[in-house]
Amino acid sequence: MKYTAKLTLVFMTALLSYCTNRKPDTNQTIMEVTTFKINAGVNPGDFKARDLQVESDFTSKQPGFMKRQSGVNEKGEYVVIVFWDKVSNADASMKKFMGDNSVADYAKMIDATTMKMSRYTMDKPFEATNSQFVELMSFDLKSGVDEAKFNALNQQVETDFTGKRDGFLQRLTGTDEKGKQVVAVYWTNKVKSDASLSGFMADPTAKKFMQEMNQSTVVMGRYNFLTAKLSNKEKVVALLNSFNTGDQTPIAYINPKKYVQHNLSVGDGLAGFGEVMKHAPPKGFKAKVVRAFEDGDFVFTHTEYDFFGPKVGFDIFRFEDGLIVEHWDNLIEVKPANPSGRTQTDGTATVVDQAKTEANKKVIKNFINDVLLNNKGDKIPTYINPKKYLQHNPEVADGLEGFGKAMKYFAEKGLIMKYDKLHMVMGEGNFVLAVSEGKFGKGEPTAFYDLFRLENGQIVEHWDVIATIPPKAKWKNKNGKF
Repeated sequence: MKYTAKLTLVFMTALLSYCTNRKPDTNQTIMEVTTFKINAGVNPGDFKARDLQVESDFTSKQPGFMKRQSGVNEKGEYVVIVFWDKVSNADASMKKFMGDNSVADYAKMIDATTMKMSRYTMDKPFEATNSQFVELMSFDLKSGVDEAKFNALNQQVETDFTGKRDGFLQRLTGTDEKGKQVVAVYWTNKVKSDASLSGFMADPTAKKFMQEMNQSTVVMGRYNFLTAKLSNKEKVVALLNSFNTGDQTPIAYINPKKYVQHNLSVGDGLAGFGEVMKHAPPKGFKAKVVRAFEDGDFVFTHTEYDFFGPKVGFDIFRFEDGLIVEHWDNLIEVKPANPSGRTQTDGTATVVDQAKTEANKKVIKNFINDVLLNNKGDKIPTYINPKKYLQHNPEVADGLEGFGKAMKYFAEKGLIMKYDKLHMVMGEGNFVLAVSEGKFGKGEPTAFYDLFRLENGQIVEHWDVIATIPPKAKWKNKNGKF
């Protein structure tokens, strides 16, 4: 209730301002600009998907709608730009938005305390339909500046400089009811915009243009547009987060005619997925994606679940033509922190060294083959950094010493950890996931999912999920664990 009141106040304050000050409707294009941040905990991929739905299902269906664009800058600040044929239609759309339950979940994603909205009457209609990047600059003129002369200078900037730059598509100018100016420059992409900025202040016309502004009022925003096409990684994150939101949209990312399931406790296809969901507790299942990676047609995630109890898991999804067609996973109960105080999921999640992906995958493949499959223990220091090895296995401490103590304990108790076959290796940058088959404990058939982080060609951090493979009599599909 508190959030809804706050958001309503933001919108209604803006609306009252325009209703009080605006001039009668004209045939000129109205550009409505709303900037904001999304709330902490809202996944950007989920927001992007929902934002696209709002455009197709709500805003684009309102009278007077012309064009809507959404973008985000490098600081995670968002902009929504909507072009209307007249102010009265913009007002009507805003009023409807505030009372429409179909967009209430979208509104709740937005941090209302950061929201700002402005409307400007523009000098020409929007035409830059192929743009992927926009610069927005608003400002007041210095006291005493002749507005007619400034408008001529404003247009001269495009003629003398901006319009001649590579990647330029369109430059729009406008004013709001209080005389605040806005310039919107559309580019093919951010790279072209960056190149233009580097020489802007050296141009005499541009320099004179900037000198006419009250510099204390200048607000500059540069935004990459959100595209309709989600990455496969974004689709997977949205699908897992739908456990929390109840959003049915991400189900469409699964191919309804082909969904091969390797979780042996779940039936094949969408029917098997649906059957599991029928047995969800009253508040549903929960999922928190800690890490997500993409490697070709594969996406793999490291996730904290409340799935018939607290669990940690790795999931692997394979895509064909933009849809999920196959799924593997490995789950284990959440356990207390290990002897070094590390949990099963904490630590860095930042992907770097994208260019080293294939080299890092090769390191892990060789490590599994040499050390875990062929017991070449003398090669361990070659693969694992002996001075820095952070361990997240719930039973093992940091460093090679911790690894050695764990192996000694297994030997003393007559337990085993034996890798028999490496099935998959996939990675993104400095993270690599290996999926292996073997035996663990007292010899139970086991699936090993090992996630490694590498620096300079050596393993420096490790997470894992080790899970027993159930006997075939208990399988709910015939696809096998691997």
